[in-house]
Amino acid sequence: MSVLGAVLEQMEAPRPYAQSRPLRVSTIQLEQPGAGEVMVRLEAASICHSDLSVVDGTRRRQTPLLLGHEAAGIITMLGEDVSGLAIGDRVVLTFLPRCGNCDACATNGRIPCEVGSAANGRGVLLGDHIRLTRDGEQVFHHLGVSAFASHAVVNQNSIVRIDQDVPADVAALLGCAVLTGGGAVLNSLQPTTGDTVIVVGLGGVGMAALITALALEGVTVVGVDTSPDKLEFARQLGASATYTTGEARAAGIRGTHVLEAAGRAAAFDVAFELTAPGGITATVGLPGPSDLSTLSPLTLTAEARTVVGSYLGSAVPQRDIPKFVELWRAGRLPVEALISGRIELEEINEAMDALADGLALRQIITFPGQEEAS
Repeated sequence: MSVLGAVLEQMEAPRPYAQSRPLRVSTIQLEQPGAGEVMVRLEAASICHSDLSVVDGTRRRQTPLLLGHEAAGIITMLGEDVSGLAIGDRVVLTFLPRCGNCDACATNGRIPCEVGSAANGRGVLLGDHIRLTRDGEQVFHHLGVSAFASHAVVNQNSIVRIDQDVPADVAALLGCAVLTGGGAVLNSLQPTTGDTVIVVGLGGVGMAALITALALEGVTVVGVDTSPDKLEFARQLGASATYTTGEARAAGIRGTHVLEAAGRAAAFDVAFELTAPGGITATVGLPGPSDLSTLSPLTLTAEARTVVGSYLGSAVPQRDIPKFVELWRAGRLPVEALISGRIELEEINEAMDALADGLALRQIITFPGQEEAS
C-alpha cells in the first residue's frame, strides 16, 4: 500500500531546517506485515530529541530513513504467528524490540536487548526485514517503528496493547518520554519516602521523570535546567523547588537520587555534583560519542556513590507501560501536560527547529480520519 511519510534524506543539514528541509514528506510503498508483524494506522506520533539527534548527525543512521519512534495507533492487519493482539487494538509503539531470548533480555530491562539493538542499528525490523521502499529503493526503518507516517509495519515485540480509554496522544508519549524518564525513576533511581529526586534537564524525558517522581508518596522533587520557562513549568507541575545550574551550585543543593536527562556531558557533570554522599546518579541522556565527562574514582569510593546508565528507563515495556497507564488513570501522572503543541506532518522540519531551540517538550503529529490507500 502507499503511505505518506517524512523521510530523512540527509543528516547534518544546516539550520534552520525550515529552509534546508532535510525531511521530505513523500509517498512510500509499505509492504504487508510478515510473520510476527502487524500493520498499525498511526493516530499520533510525537517528536523526540532522539529524532533530532539523527537529523543533526549526533547519532548516525543510514538514509533514506523514515524517521519517528514515539507513537500510538490502531492495528489494521496481522501477519502470521501473531499472538495476543487483534485488529482494532490500540497499541503503544516502543523503540527497542526485545527478542526475549538473548542474555540481555534476561536482565529484567537493565541491559538493552542485543538482537533488537543490532536490528535498530541496521535500520531493519526485528528479523532483518525492511518493509519500506520508494521508487524501487529501500527506505530504512527508524528504531523498528518509523512513526512519521500514516501507517507502519512493526514487529509484534515493538508494541504494547492498551485499553481504548487511553487517548492516542497520551499513549504515544508512554512509548518513549514516559518509559525512558519515568522508567529511570522507577527502575534505576527507585526513590522511597524521604528521598529527594533532582532532575537535571527538563525536556520531554526530564519532565516525564519529574511528573513520575511527583506521583510517588513522600518524595521531594527538584528541577534543574537553563530555561526559565521550563523551570516555571516544573513548579506549576508541582516541583518543590527549581534552579538554574548556577543557582543549584551556589545553593549547594544535594539529592539522594539525581537523574541527568539532557544528553550532554556537562549536564551529567552537574547531576553528579548535585548527588549527596551515598546517593545514586542515573543518566538517560544520549550525548555524542565525543562528548566526554571525567569523574574521580576517589569520590565514588569516599562518598559511597553509585552511577548507573538507564537506556529506555531500564524498562520492560510490557511490564511498565501498564503501570504508567494506571498512574495516569488515577490522575497522578499528567502526561497531557507534556504536550506543547500539535502539527501537521508537512510541518516536520519547522518542528525540528523548535525542538533544537528548546521551545518544545513534545509536539504531536496527528493523523485524523486517514483512510488506507491501495
